[in-house]
Amino acid sequence: MQVVFEEIRRRLSLLPVGVDVNYQAISPDGKWVVMIANSANQANLYVYSLDELSREPAVAKQLTSTAGGKSWARFTPDSKEIFYLENGRISVVNLEGRTRPLAVTVEMDVDVSREKMEVFWQAWSYLRDFFYDPGYHGANWDKVRTEYEPLVAGARTPDEVRRILQLMVGELNASHLGASPPPSANQPTTGRLGVRFDRREYETSGRLRITEIIALSPVALSGNIKVGDYLLAVDGRALNERTNLDEALNYKTGRRVSLTIVSTADGGNRREVAVRPVNGATERGLLYRQWVDRNREYVARISNGRLGYVHMFDMSSASLAQLYVDLDAENHAREGVVIDIRNNSGGFVNVYAIDVLARRGYLTMTPRGFGSASARTVLGQRSLERPTVLVTNQHSLSDAEDFTEGYRTLRLGTVVGEPTAGWIIYTWNQALIDGTIFRLPRMRITANDGTDMERHPRPVDVEVTRAIGETVTGQDSQLDAAVRELLKQLGTRRSMGSDEY
Repeated sequence: MQVVFEEIRRRLSLLPVGVDVNYQAISPDGKWVVMIANSANQANLYVYSLDELSREPAVAKQLTSTAGGKSWARFTPDSKEIFYLENGRISVVNLEGRTRPLAVTVEMDVDVSREKMEVFWQAWSYLRDFFYDPGYHGANWDKVRTEYEPLVAGARTPDEVRRILQLMVGELNASHLGASPPPSANQPTTGRLGVRFDRREYETSGRLRITEIIALSPVALSGNIKVGDYLLAVDGRALNERTNLDEALNYKTGRRVSLTIVSTADGGNRREVAVRPVNGATERGLLYRQWVDRNREYVARISNGRLGYVHMFDMSSASLAQLYVDLDAENHAREGVVIDIRNNSGGFVNVYAIDVLARRGYLTMTPRGFGSASARTVLGQRSLERPTVLVTNQHSLSDAEDFTEGYRTLRLGTVVGEPTAGWIIYTWNQALIDGTIFRLPRMRITANDGTDMERHPRPVDVEVTRAIGETVTGQDSQLDAAVRELLKQLGTRRSMGSDEY
């Protein structure tokens, strides 16, 4: 196959693959393209036919459906199968989607004393060549090598080497640095019920009295357990001060489990309730969504129903999709919306999220017999077109700070809360020879006025620090201030007799 580059731009066509592609490779016969694409928070393999004579449907066909990370997809020479890596293991899939593992046995003698020094040299060299500031924030990087090299030579384990690397990168006084162990194939196996217990009663009597049920958790979905009930046993195994609930739920994720429940301490209304425990990540996600829903109710209550609320957990594509969902009909029906990015750990989608808030309406469409709506929304473009206020805190990091800077620069509204963390460098992960994951902050981020965003927190317009214990009392002074500011803004605009913002 020969590529003719002359006037290639005029021959460009966009393939309607319908997936978010982050890697692709063309088969040797030129009839297929294999893609690694994201869908439902999983990366999987898809193929798309490039053969103009093929009768294959003009959509990408999914070949794999497993949760593991995938990379380095390559066609076999006959273009009939695809080799790829999944969690470090080689697998093969054909064009019909039949997958098989490839058994590979490799013997390697590792000289640990030499390997750890190579790990150190790799880490030091990567930062020498790629750290975003060629001045290394004032550190003498050659001197750092001479200081830390003998420490690594004396390290006895890979964890000790990584600990020394952590100390070494600290010399740069920068964010987005670190050395982590290789990803583990061992996943947590303890099932989670989605409940919280009365600590004082457990410590005094050893009894598990339920004080909270997380919305949509296994216990909540059972419909037969309520706050105040006691959990006596799991699959007939009695629970007391000498047993461990986590041990009783080990290897029970997704499996049917029988819980023995009583309504009162004296054993009244004893019953068996069947549930299917979830894993820890799912339970944490349910806790987070419950927190968001409570904040939404809080903002609606203190604003007398005038304001809506959304929160972005991070700046990933999944959180952007959730933002689109959360800016639903209810929020569009409010006069304004509180945008909350507190504790947002960053990512890369700030520009897309800003677009949703920055776009302005200029047309209204009204189908006969139905209500009116913004033309942008009717035509499928995400656009809030409502006044907003932004809430940040000191744990708003990285791309959340880019979002804050964009919000301020475009004058979309008032920023309330605490200045952000000042952790803003665009960063890549790099695997070292022993599997250590090493962070490489490679790209400088600057504001329009030339300010280096790293180590310069984004300021707020109205500074509010939450008092210790507010969570227990059910108060949120930062949301209180945000609501006051946005209602004040709405009042000003109303007095000016304008619906524009």
